[in-house]
Amino acid sequence: MARVDYYNDPNAPKANSIAVAVSAFIQDEEGRILMIRRTDNDLYAIPGGQLELGETLAQAAVREVREETGIECDVTSVVGLYSNPEHVIAYDDGEVRQEFSICFRARFVSGSVHTSDESKEVRWVRREELHNLPVHPSIALRITHAVDVERKVYFT
Repeated sequence: MARVDYYNDPNAPKANSIAVAVSAFIQDEEGRILMIRRTDNDLYAIPGGQLELGETLAQAAVREVREETGIECDVTSVVGLYSNPEHVIAYDDGEVRQEFSICFRARFVSGSVHTSDESKEVRWVRREELHNLPVHPSIALRITHAVDVERKVYFT
């Protein structure tokens, strides 16, 4: 399913749903960030997705990382809670979602990267490479907050 992210866009369609989502910020021993290139919008992002019935938020983050990247991780802390109503995601089926997203820090446990139906590329990215990649501003914000380990939990 294709999607278009609108961020602080006065011409964005109005949201007609809301969903709980999670994402995980993971760095390897060299400080590189685990990133995927999404199949639905062709942008780079940290791995994540929707909470499913019967799982905790942390379990959802671990599952999404595993499904999208092949990497096993452990959640270690919360980066932030993101619910900006000016960020809506329009899907080609007519859904326009205001996302409620919890971003976690997680640590690499094991595994090797592989793609999935949601990720056409998975790679470890150096921070200085990020400006060369197409990354949505909402993901860039999460990464900025995640690398600032002195910062308290961010919320909007």
